[in-house]
Amino acid sequence: MMLSLYSTTITAKLPSLYLSPINPRFSIISLEKKSFPMTGSRNLCTTIVHASRSEADHQISRFQGHEEESLSLMRSVLGSMERVYLKRNPTAKAILDLVKSVDDADRICYDHLAFRTFGVKGHGIDSMASFFLDYGYKQQGELRFPAKKLKALWFSPPSGLPHEDAATGGGVHGPLPRIFISELLVDQLSPQAQEIIEKYIGTSGSGYKHATLASALGSLTWKKPLFSDFQQLAKESEYAAWTLVNGYALNHVTISTHRLKTHLTNIKALNLFLQENGFRLNSEGGVLKVSPDGLLLQSSTVADSISFKFSDGFTESVPCSYIEFAERLVLPQYKNLRTEELKEFHRRDGFEVGNADKIFESTSQEQLTRRTG
Repeated sequence: MMLSLYSTTITAKLPSLYLSPINPRFSIISLEKKSFPMTGSRNLCTTIVHASRSEADHQISRFQGHEEESLSLMRSVLGSMERVYLKRNPTAKAILDLVKSVDDADRICYDHLAFRTFGVKGHGIDSMASFFLDYGYKQQGELRFPAKKLKALWFSPPSGLPHEDAATGGGVHGPLPRIFISELLVDQLSPQAQEIIEKYIGTSGSGYKHATLASALGSLTWKKPLFSDFQQLAKESEYAAWTLVNGYALNHVTISTHRLKTHLTNIKALNLFLQENGFRLNSEGGVLKVSPDGLLLQSSTVADSISFKFSDGFTESVPCSYIEFAERLVLPQYKNLRTEELKEFHRRDGFEVGNADKIFESTSQEQLTRRTG
């Protein structure tokens, strides 16, 4: 007597770290239809199934390895952006070094990274967002700033990363940060301002396809501007003037204060600590920006200035970037959890228009020229 063993399929879903055309999200191992003698068939069947499960585990491990390699590539790109940012912004570097000196040197985590863009001819939010979406980031809420003629989208990091709360690294090598990308609604500006912006965007051509590369290299995708064009834009939109000379450069990184280990985990204590050490904080709407629900607390420094040589030969000081701080408080439904039980998802997520609107002012001339104190 013969026993027919029909195909058994083992499906092993991989963690959804990111979507990539070169990485399947699941692996299927199938056993071919075979016939075996009755004697010993049960043991043979068990052996085959166990072997298949072992092969499935191997496939899972192999694909996870690919995911880790790809994630490493993304972190390398973020690291290049960070190096450009720290080289151009000594205040940010000094603060990171200072906080590391009193906290855990390897555990300063970023809450989010932020970028600015021109919302015209493909050079807006999508030009930068595509890179992060390719690695599994998810688009979340939209924020509108009518007075500044801006809109923004924020993106959450890939879900289900097993290392996120257990990560021991810091900065871009720690838990993956949220991404905040804004764009100037160019069509809402005056005809003169639109003409200036579109003139430079025209020299960029398809440069928007290389926004991430430009950010990592600290390069503009359009030709270097005239000082007169910079001045004209600044009169109408300081955001436009900033973007014209800084391009896709990292606008700011944000320290996640609640992930610090000392008393600086409290953002008020951190603000005081920084001010006592001579750092100027953005005072627009008060140093501490608080969301209506009281659960998102933010502050930021005043931007550094850099010397920029314009195409018409003028060398002038222009605003560069700054560093932000954010404390996300525990959501009410999790308030009874012990400190050691808290994870990032137990805390307030997202962004707040009122807070962000004031944080944008970190690069304004009013803040840059304000007297210390």
